[in-house]
Amino acid sequence: MDLSYIWHMIVITGSAGFIGSALAARLNEARYFDLVLVDDFSRVDKAPNHADLKCVQRVDRLAFFDWLEVNENQVQFIFHLGARTDTAEQDRAIFDDLNVSYSQRIWNACVEYGLPLVYASSAATYGAGECGFRDEHSIVEALKPLNLYGESKNDFDRWSLAQAAEGHAPYFWTGLKFFNVFGPNEYHKGRMASVVFHTYNQVKETGGMTLFRSHNSDYLDGEQTRDFVYVKDVTEVCYFLMHHRQNSSSGLYNLGTGKARTFLDLAEGTFRALKREPNISFVDTPEDIRGTYQYFTEADMSKLRSIGYDSEFHTLEAAIEDYVKNYLVTSSRWGGSA
Repeated sequence: MDLSYIWHMIVITGSAGFIGSALAARLNEARYFDLVLVDDFSRVDKAPNHADLKCVQRVDRLAFFDWLEVNENQVQFIFHLGARTDTAEQDRAIFDDLNVSYSQRIWNACVEYGLPLVYASSAATYGAGECGFRDEHSIVEALKPLNLYGESKNDFDRWSLAQAAEGHAPYFWTGLKFFNVFGPNEYHKGRMASVVFHTYNQVKETGGMTLFRSHNSDYLDGEQTRDFVYVKDVTEVCYFLMHHRQNSSSGLYNLGTGKARTFLDLAEGTFRALKREPNISFVDTPEDIRGTYQYFTEADMSKLRSIGYDSEFHTLEAAIEDYVKNYLVTSSRWGGSA
């Protein structure tokens, strides 16, 4: 494909995945079609996420850096959303490769070619919340993630901050600490998909929903509490940052709603969206994740607000209603195919 006439391409890594394909859909809605989608496109279960997206090129993630070397002068922005996100994964080498080394190459390329960068960090970096949930750079070294996924994300955050301190950083960069994101295009995520997704499917199959029992005496069953954020709000923040690009605003940012809710709220909201009476039972949390389970997260959103982001986030109830009625019931993707 001749790309010589295109000078403002937007790169999205992880574009076959959940948040990446949702961001591409949001950009398509805003009439941005000069997208370069980067991912491992071999997974059949992810194909519907990106099948109908409008873009100028799809690039395999292993070929991306060669592609960028040739086409960097036509790129205007990079969203690096590709990552291994399985919190139960125990192979550190996978995280070192995909979440750390690959991200370092993206960062260095953005520095070399003068490109702005937004990358995906995670609220998993906060661990049990011993240091709170403020996106302050000063606490990053002290954070104690509960799993290898969280460690890999924090390792890259630490590396990014060290690079920036030495003056080796993109002219504008942000690392977004995604809290519990849910919404359309997560069909392929299996056990890592949201409680809304699993509630919908369990209700459809059995009429009820099973949540994890609490193994922490401070929390009743179902009252484990997280900051659940709708993927459409996540894409709005990304869209804002693409246009913001002020060097003074570079850094790490929380991306939640600032309002923690319980898993019971999530499940009961799904029943309501389906016009069903809640029918909820409990099962022990699987052994492989029980010891690394976050019982409470809540994003401090003051930093993002301080740089001018003033849009309201969906309420949990409104987000669930939209997700269930406009996507799950019809098995639809946002920007993709059924």
